[in-house]
Amino acid sequence: MLAAGEKPNVFVLKKALNAIKGEHFPWMYEVTKCAPEAALADLGTAFANYLRDLHRKGGRRAKRPTFKKKGRCRDSFYVSNDQFVIEGQQIRLPHIGFVPMRERLRCDGRIMGASVSREADRWFVAVQVDVEDVPIQRENQAPVGIDLGIAHAATLSTGKAYNAPKSLAKNLRKLRRLSRGLSRKEKGSRNRQKAQMRVARLHRHIANIRRDWTHKLTTNLVRRYGVIVLEDLAVGNLMHNRHLARAIADVGLGELRRQLAYKAPAHGDRVVFVGRFFPSSKTCRRCGARNDDLTLADRIFVCPACDHREDRDLHASRNILREGLRIIQTTEGPSESDACGQVASTKRSRFARRLVEAGRAQAHGKTPKESGGREYV
Repeated sequence: MLAAGEKPNVFVLKKALNAIKGEHFPWMYEVTKCAPEAALADLGTAFANYLRDLHRKGGRRAKRPTFKKKGRCRDSFYVSNDQFVIEGQQIRLPHIGFVPMRERLRCDGRIMGASVSREADRWFVAVQVDVEDVPIQRENQAPVGIDLGIAHAATLSTGKAYNAPKSLAKNLRKLRRLSRGLSRKEKGSRNRQKAQMRVARLHRHIANIRRDWTHKLTTNLVRRYGVIVLEDLAVGNLMHNRHLARAIADVGLGELRRQLAYKAPAHGDRVVFVGRFFPSSKTCRRCGARNDDLTLADRIFVCPACDHREDRDLHASRNILREGLRIIQTTEGPSESDACGQVASTKRSRFARRLVEAGRAQAHGKTPKESGGREYV
């Protein structure tokens, strides 16, 4: 289509598929109609994004849509809400019938749809339910700065650090052994299929450990803090470093950032991103001097001007918090004047000032007693 000058979209792709599926893909009549329709909708969106990037970036960074292969990626299909029924602890899928589920549906609300997927030798169904938005009570409105890294996955400006389980590093030896066994099997043989399933099960185990830890950490953070300040890291660019790519992927820095970004609004929180070129690790938070000689191997920050010493990650998280509060105060500061010419504080500017006062103790590394504030942890 692209070679002929035609722009593919959902309707063009669906028309082209209906013209050839009876002859080339007769098995499509044996599955639910939702499976190809959802796939065509995703393909239409992918082509629209590709053509948009092709026009905006001159083709430099535009990525042509790629297709999944059966058994190579996570096999899945979508089912609309009028094509399946949930009764107790079982679900009735089209062309399949009733399938027992491990647990009942835990949410009460309008069912919007479901996605059926396979990981290794296990099948999962994710049901989308429209539920009432209930405000969640947070412990406090305190802001926090977070420095993401490898040694400590997340270091908070309060002084608390979280270490990732690093499931890939712990299972790397076993993964290599299973991968060597897979490469020795004859292609197309039954033994090769068994070896592939063993590798897939191990990958699922590694991913589940990382996914469980990430969800628990991000949920805990959005429930405890009202404003979360992060660095706008380009994780994709960091993955090009062949010395650090595996460690970065094992920690899941990109997933941590993504989950915080979508969970915070749902909890009434706010996420502020500091520029990726902000020198949070090299700038002294006491005097503002820069230590350009600081390397990744240096775990203690030493100021060349005032001789201030502090843990590198903790120092960076407090600098990130201070910069985030400055951004909030700059963008939401006083903007209205009264009749006498004095600046009138709006609701948003009062909120910004409260954040600055609440985060001052963390940004300067003082205890609540020294700063006259309250304890946030």
